[in-house]
Amino acid sequence: MKKISILGSTGSIGKSSLEVIKNNLDKFKVVGLAANNDISTIESQVREFSPKIVSVGDKQLAEKLKINLNNSNVKVVYGEEGLIEVATYSEADQVLVSVSGAAGIKPTIEAIKSNKSIALANKETLVAAGHLVMDLVKSHKSTIIPVDSEHSAIFQCLNGENPLSMSKLIITASGGAFREKSREEMEKLKAREALKHPNWSMGNKLTIDSATMLNKGFEVIEAKWLFDVDFNDIEILIHKESIVHSMVQFQDGSVIAQLGIPDMKLPIQYAFSYPSRINKSYTTLSLSDIKSLSFEKPDLIRFPCLDYALNAAKEGGTLPAVLNASSEIANELYLKDKITFLEIERIIYEALNAHSLTNNPNLDEIVEADNWARRYSLNLYKSIIATS
Repeated sequence: MKKISILGSTGSIGKSSLEVIKNNLDKFKVVGLAANNDISTIESQVREFSPKIVSVGDKQLAEKLKINLNNSNVKVVYGEEGLIEVATYSEADQVLVSVSGAAGIKPTIEAIKSNKSIALANKETLVAAGHLVMDLVKSHKSTIIPVDSEHSAIFQCLNGENPLSMSKLIITASGGAFREKSREEMEKLKAREALKHPNWSMGNKLTIDSATMLNKGFEVIEAKWLFDVDFNDIEILIHKESIVHSMVQFQDGSVIAQLGIPDMKLPIQYAFSYPSRINKSYTTLSLSDIKSLSFEKPDLIRFPCLDYALNAAKEGGTLPAVLNASSEIANELYLKDKITFLEIERIIYEALNAHSLTNNPNLDEIVEADNWARRYSLNLYKSIIATS
């Protein structure tokens, strides 16, 4: 029986994870849950799965949850300290990190220090602090099992293979909701259109990042750290069907791919059950129904955020942290219909160009760069509003 803590239990990944656990109660048990401010959802999750500890966003929400649970035996904590307490909870064997944004960095680091196995669904942890995280994984002999469908695919393709025989990684991309749109059309489209992803059901932030294709840049950075490869050995291909989740090409020319329907329960279950495979908790793939698969190179002219991300990845240092923080601010502003779709890329571009790079940063320097980028991006937004 593997005991699991879930950080971000009320989000799309968290809910899918609990569904996987519900279908395999003989194999997995929830011991910790953490969310931000969705009290009604986490309350129902606590009642169904009976964790030992649960964290919410702040003290007021924690007090409300305690009252609602009516003297339940669950320990209720809150804030960043509470999130870390759930991540390091002594009974947890594995921690699923699916909180959104930079909030996942510190809990992941502390969980690694506590020798937990990490099921990682938070892109920002490796984007902003990949060098620190992977050094800790090695020194604490911990493990990170990727939950992103693309990285889970690569992880599976490399099973049993000699990493030295790998030639390149091929990361696939759906192209997002605007993949057929012109720049002129994108300028006029609101967040509600961007959230209509053609293939996947994801959280709002990730769906917008998919529409800008910034998420693929993040995934390249993640792949570099997870699989210890050079950026030049990672290729991105648009694959509109989202059936091939990623591929690995080897030195002899062979290409191994992992295929499946676009359902996050597959990589989540694999992360929980690894190194074993268990009976499915999801619909299986029928290739005869799919009939054909297509691949093409991404268009960096229509989707420059991907280009910005790849350049930031190659520069390294604090630049990926700035990329992430500025994108979080721009993403949130777009979701609130306060900026246009193309102004997302303007905010990210200007923040990256205004930043004074620090090489090989420590955690404090990463946090400082993150905070700077958020302030800069918000001030830039104010200037955009003032001149519009």
